[in-house]
Amino acid sequence: MSDTNEKDTKEPAKGGRTLSVSRTTVEQSKVRQNFSHGRSKTVVVETRRKRVLGTPGAAGKPAAKIPQPAPPSPDIPAAPAKKPVPAPEAAAKGGLTSGEQQAREKALAEAKVRAVEEEVDRTRQVELDALKAAEEAQAKSEREAEEARLAAETARKQTKDQQSAPAPIPDADPASIKEGATARTRGKPKKENKPAQPQRPTKGEQERRRGKLTIGNALTGDRERNRSVAAFKRRMERQKKQAAGLSSAPQEKQFREVIIPEVITIQELANRMAERAVDIIKSLMKQGQMHQINDIIDSDTAQLIAEEFGHTVKRVSESDVEEGIMGDEDDEADMLPRPPVVTVMGHVDHGKTSLLDALRKENVVAGEAGGITQHIGAYQVETDNGLITFLDTPGHAAFTAMRARGAQATDIVILVVAADDGVMPQTVEAIKHAKEAGVPIIVAINKIDVVGADPTRVRTDLLSHEIVVESMSGDVLEVEVSATKGTNLDKLLDTILLQSEILEIKANPDRPADGMVVEAQLDRGRGAVATMLVQRGTLKIGNIIVAGRAWGKVRALIDDKGNNVAQAVPSQPVEVLGLNSPPEAGDQLVVVESEAQAREITDYRIRKIREARGTSTSAMTLEQMMNQLKEADRREVSILLKADVQGSAEAIVQALDKLSTKEVTARVIHHAAGGINESDIELAKASDAVIFGFNVRANKQARELATQTGREIRYYNIIYDLVDDVKAAMSGLLDPTLRETFLGNAEVLEVFNVSKVGKVAGCRVTEGKVQRGAKVRLIRDNVVVHDGELSTLKRFKDEVKEVVGGQECGMAFENYQDMRAGDVIECFTVEAIDRTIDELLDQEK
Repeated sequence: MSDTNEKDTKEPAKGGRTLSVSRTTVEQSKVRQNFSHGRSKTVVVETRRKRVLGTPGAAGKPAAKIPQPAPPSPDIPAAPAKKPVPAPEAAAKGGLTSGEQQAREKALAEAKVRAVEEEVDRTRQVELDALKAAEEAQAKSEREAEEARLAAETARKQTKDQQSAPAPIPDADPASIKEGATARTRGKPKKENKPAQPQRPTKGEQERRRGKLTIGNALTGDRERNRSVAAFKRRMERQKKQAAGLSSAPQEKQFREVIIPEVITIQELANRMAERAVDIIKSLMKQGQMHQINDIIDSDTAQLIAEEFGHTVKRVSESDVEEGIMGDEDDEADMLPRPPVVTVMGHVDHGKTSLLDALRKENVVAGEAGGITQHIGAYQVETDNGLITFLDTPGHAAFTAMRARGAQATDIVILVVAADDGVMPQTVEAIKHAKEAGVPIIVAINKIDVVGADPTRVRTDLLSHEIVVESMSGDVLEVEVSATKGTNLDKLLDTILLQSEILEIKANPDRPADGMVVEAQLDRGRGAVATMLVQRGTLKIGNIIVAGRAWGKVRALIDDKGNNVAQAVPSQPVEVLGLNSPPEAGDQLVVVESEAQAREITDYRIRKIREARGTSTSAMTLEQMMNQLKEADRREVSILLKADVQGSAEAIVQALDKLSTKEVTARVIHHAAGGINESDIELAKASDAVIFGFNVRANKQARELATQTGREIRYYNIIYDLVDDVKAAMSGLLDPTLRETFLGNAEVLEVFNVSKVGKVAGCRVTEGKVQRGAKVRLIRDNVVVHDGELSTLKRFKDEVKEVVGGQECGMAFENYQDMRAGDVIECFTVEAIDRTIDELLDQEK
C-alpha cells in the first residue's frame, strides 16, 4: 500500500493538472508575545525565500525530477533571482500562470517592505545602544568617584586598621556584564561601610514593560527587550537622589507665618503650618483635649499650637472686611463750611411741625394723619445767610428711637415747648437725647399768642432739668415764637446761624460720601428708598453704597423738593434709589470701591446677625427654661405688621412691646416696610395672626387670599388707634376678676329626710337673707366643709326665691347630703368684673 502511494507521489504531472506554487519556499516559526498582567499571544511568522526559476524547456519534465530548493547558503548565486520574467507564451509551454505571477509579485513587494523595516530597526537599535553605552559610562564614572570618596572617608575614620583607599576601578567592557560586576566587587570597600545601592530591577519588571511586537522582535525570537531611555534616566535620577541623601545633612525645619482666623479646623491649621495633623492632635491630647481632624478649635488654642511648633502667628478676624470703609480723618485744610443740621424736638402737639411749616412757608401738618408727625421729615430752608437743614421728629411716646436717631445726626437741637402747657414727658426725653448726643440746645417757647401762655413758667420748669436759659444768666439760647402768626421766626433763624458759627461746622466735600439713614421704605414703583443725610463727602449717581445689611448702586438722588439731583453735598438730605433692600433707620451709609467689597460686607453682617439669633435661641440656662415654661401659659395676640416706612414699623413694635404683661402679651411675628402681599397672608394663616397695615394697603391677590383663608386685615394711619385696638384685644384675653357679695347666714336646726329630694336642712336665717340659686358654704366648727349652690329653698312647703332674716326655711344642696344640726350655712353671690390691660399694667408697676 505504501509502495503504491510512493509511486503515485513520484509520477510526473500530467498536462491536464492545474499548476500551483510549491510551499517549499516558505518557512514558518512561532513567536510568543507577552503583555502585562500575565497575558500572552502566539504569532506565526512566515519567511519566504526567493524562488529559482528554470528554463522554458524544462516545463515538460516530470515533477519528481525537479530539484528541491536547498537551504539558503552563501554558495547560492543571486543571478537566477534577477532573471527577467518569462514571456506570456511560456505559460502555454509549461511556464508560470497568472496566479503564480501575482503571488510572486506580492512576495517580492513584501520582501522589500521587510528589508526596509529591518534596516530602520537596525539603525534605531544602533543609536539606542550607543546612547545607552554613553550614559552607562557616565553613570559608572560618577558612581566610582562617589565610591572612592566614601571609601576614603571610611578609611580615615578607622583608627585600628588604617589602609590606603583602593584604586579606582578601570572601565569595564560594556559587553561583558559579568566581568564588570566581578571587577566592581573586587574594588569595593568593606560591606559594612558600603553605601546603600538601589536595587536592580528584576526580570519580572522587564517582562512587565515589554512593548508591542515588531518585526525585529519577531525575528530575534525570545530575546528580551532592552530598557527604554526614559526608564534608564529615571533610574539614574533615583540613584543620584539616594546618594545625595546619604551624603547631605538633614534638612532644616522651616518656620512660617501662620494666619489664624477666629475659628479654624485642625486640618486647615496643619496645612497652614505644613505639619502633620496627627502631631497637632497629639499636642492637644497632651493638653487634655480630645479632637478629631475635622474639629473646629478657637483662635487662642490655634495660636498656642502654632507657637508650640515654632511658627509665628498673625491673627485675623471676619470683621476685618469692615476696616477702612469709613476712610481716614480729614485734614483741616480740606474742610469747608457746611449748612447746620437742626433737629426739632419736643412733646406731641407742642407745634414742632407747625413751626417748621412756618419756616418753610409750606403746610406739612395738613398732610399728616391726625395732625401728628409719624415720620422723620428732612428739609432744607434757604435764608439770607445760607442754608439750614431741619429734621422734624415725632413727639409721640412711641417714637423714642426716631428722636434718638434725630439727635445723633444733628448739630443743633431746637427744643419746642408750648407756653401754655409747659415741660411734658417727651420734652424731658428730648432733653435727655440731646445731652447724650452732646449737641447744644436752643429753646423755642411756642404758642405765646395763646390765652394762658406763661413763658416764665417754662423757663422755671427747665431749671429742674439743668437747662438754664440765657435770660436767666445761663448759656442756653431761647426764643419766644408763634408758629401760627409767624412771630420772631427771623430771630429764631438768626439764633440758629449764630450757634452754628460758634460751633464752626465744617466738612470735606472732596471725598467719598458717608452719612446716616434717617428713614427707609419699600416703594412699589421705585423699590427700596432710603432717606439719608450726607454728613461728609459728596454722594454721586453711580456710587456703590453700603447701608447696614443693604447695598446697591445709586440710580437716582431726589432732594426734599422732589427734584432729581446729580450729587448730594454735606448736610443735604436726599432720597437714594438703587438699594437691594430697605436698610434699617439709623444705619450708617458709606461709599465703597466695588460691588464685590459691598457684597462681602453685607454678607458678613447678615451672617453675624444670623449667628447671634442662633446663639440666643440655642443657649438656654435653667432659669430661662423655667421662664419659658411660665410664658407657655401666657396668652398672646399674634400680629403681622406692615408699615410704610421702617421707622414707623419699629416704633409700633416698641409700643406694643410695652403692653406685655405676665398674663397676656402682644407678639409681632413679622414687621417690615411695604405693602401687604400674598406671602404675608400665608404667614398670618400659619401663625394665626391678625394683619395690621399702617399707611399701606393689600393688593388684590392678597385681599382675595385673605377672604378665602378668613384672615382679618386692619388698616390704620394713626398710631393711637392701632395701639388702642391691640389693648382691647389683649383685655379680652384677660380672666375677669371674681367679686363675692355676702347675702346672709342661716343656722341648721334639724335635718329631715324627704322622699325624692333627699336630706333637707331646717334652718333659721340669722343674718341678712338667703336667695335660691346663690352660692353657699357649709361651715362646721368654723371650718368650711362644702362649697356649692342651693338646689331647694322652701318655706311652709312652698318654693320661694328668698328668705329674710328671722324666718325659718328648708334648704337642700346640690350633690351634697352630709348636713348636721348646728352647722352654719353662708349664702353669697359671685360677680365677674372684666379687667383691662391698663389696670394690669398699673398693678405691675
